[in-house]
Amino acid sequence: RGGADIALRLFAPLGWSVDAEPIPLDDDFCEWGDSRYLRLTLTGVVRLADALNQLHVLLPVLDESKHYWQGPDEVDKLFRSGEGWLASHPDANLITRRYLGHHGGLTHIALARLAELGDEVEEAIQPVEEEEVFQPEEKRAPLNTQRQDAVCEALLELGARSVIDLGCGPGQLLERLVKNPAFARIAGSDVSARSLRNAARRLRVDRMSERQSERVELFQSALTYEDERFAGFDAAVLMEVVEHIDLSRLEALERVVFGAAKPGAVLVTTPNREYNVRYEGLPGMRHPDHRFEWSRQEFADWSSRVASTYGYAVERRGIGDLDDMLGTPTQMAVFTRKEGSDG
Repeated sequence: RGGADIALRLFAPLGWSVDAEPIPLDDDFCEWGDSRYLRLTLTGVVRLADALNQLHVLLPVLDESKHYWQGPDEVDKLFRSGEGWLASHPDANLITRRYLGHHGGLTHIALARLAELGDEVEEAIQPVEEEEVFQPEEKRAPLNTQRQDAVCEALLELGARSVIDLGCGPGQLLERLVKNPAFARIAGSDVSARSLRNAARRLRVDRMSERQSERVELFQSALTYEDERFAGFDAAVLMEVVEHIDLSRLEALERVVFGAAKPGAVLVTTPNREYNVRYEGLPGMRHPDHRFEWSRQEFADWSSRVASTYGYAVERRGIGDLDDMLGTPTQMAVFTRKEGSDG
């Protein structure tokens, strides 16, 4: 459904050459017009496993019809087959909704997971009561974009010239930092080699000039083990990272970042659990890999304890639309190292 145009939108961004020709209702009666079916030819050089996964998702999306009952496991199937391409697809929102048959609850769960992967689809999981609100001027920025904006603004306020993104994932924040000449030295670290490869592709590291490549460093490391490469930066960023660490290992991360690396500033963003009630159909936490999500008070208690333990001052800020009762969807702590503090 949607004709040749929707086929092009679905497959072309993945590198396919698309030839989609409408099929007439009846070859003998052209005046009857075209049917809703297409003769679709896809041409491209794609790894077989990737091609099969893409077809598994996109053919039902193109048909917009799944002829069986859909349960929560459909979300997992979508993410398994969509791994490596769905989150970055320009029509990820459309694909998700169609694949899940416009099932409201499942769609909200899936879009929340996509948003947590760091791609700009988070606008699709705005609270239901606000989805239909008329916005005559400009569309609300996705929450992930607002997070990046808030982090970059805070880094500039601090006057940071060297920044390390701890748990950098596929490199969205790094991409923003690299584009800003205010940051002279930029590093990204992640435990996942795959994420680092994706970050390198996003940053086009292989195409950087010698001067640019000297400015940027990517390396693999775990945040719960000391690494001398973490040290020597004006600021460190943990953007939507701490909630992926087991609570039993969180103190190890604190020692590594605040006690050993000792950057001049540390920026931490994490979900505000209280705000989750505004996401219809969200089962508990915003991502299945989250080990916990803090309320505002819990985040305040944690950040105050860390600041006191390691000789930092801390300021807490909200990111995203403010609810008078629930706060904002994301909360951020800006730690600044006290002069002369040994931690």
